[in-house]
Amino acid sequence: MNSIKRGDEVIIRSSRGIEFGTVIAKVREIEDDASVEYLGEVLRKATPEDKEKQKKIDQETIPSESKFCQMKMKEHKLLMKLAYVEHLFGSKKIIFYFLANGRVDFRELVKDLAKEYQARIELKQIGVRDEARLLADYEHCGQELCCRSFLKNLEPVTMKMAKNQKATLDPSKISGRCGRLMCCLRYEDRVYEELKQGLPKKGTSVKTAKGIGEIINHDILQQQVTVELENGSRFTVSTKEITRVVQNKPAPPAQKGKSDCLQSCKEDCGHG
Repeated sequence: MNSIKRGDEVIIRSSRGIEFGTVIAKVREIEDDASVEYLGEVLRKATPEDKEKQKKIDQETIPSESKFCQMKMKEHKLLMKLAYVEHLFGSKKIIFYFLANGRVDFRELVKDLAKEYQARIELKQIGVRDEARLLADYEHCGQELCCRSFLKNLEPVTMKMAKNQKATLDPSKISGRCGRLMCCLRYEDRVYEELKQGLPKKGTSVKTAKGIGEIINHDILQQQVTVELENGSRFTVSTKEITRVVQNKPAPPAQKGKSDCLQSCKEDCGHG
């Protein structure tokens, strides 16, 4: 199998059975103690016959199975949406992926599908993020979706992470193809947290070549701060160009009221 290279179409054996696939990485050796949970076995390069069979599955078999399943879902009045159909290359196994709010009793649907195709039928309920992983391709950035290319686990993403990166809070700009917050906000969050440690806080007085001013904004990635001088002028400067941080003056003590003064006088004089 040393002749296999990236881009080659191959026939593999996975935990699910015999499948048709495309090589997306260079062939490499793995350590003896490496996890083999997702590893399969490359059986051979795909032959012209294999490619023709897969083409027929993609262009004829799956669309037909999808249409039949949707018809039966409607017939049984099931509140579910068919997202994707997967017909395994080397076995009579068909996987139907669907979305639904809550649990759905699809036992009669499975019977209909099994009777129609004389195959092992599997129905899998997925979420909108899984749907994007199965069907979508490229993100706003022009790169292939992270969930399709390298992310294995789709972990929660919070609005705090978006705010931490000073990203716009416009949902259309921070949401992925699934309609949820983009996954990159999560795995980039640690870098932003580390970079923030080297920046003086907002409101801190700093000394620069242009004078003493107060930090009013940050650019985390550029490691720059916006400084406002006493005369109101503002400019952006690298943290390396800040000569020193000026100690903020302590707030003046609050003025005592008349009753406080009388109480203090009594305590000093020892009178009750």
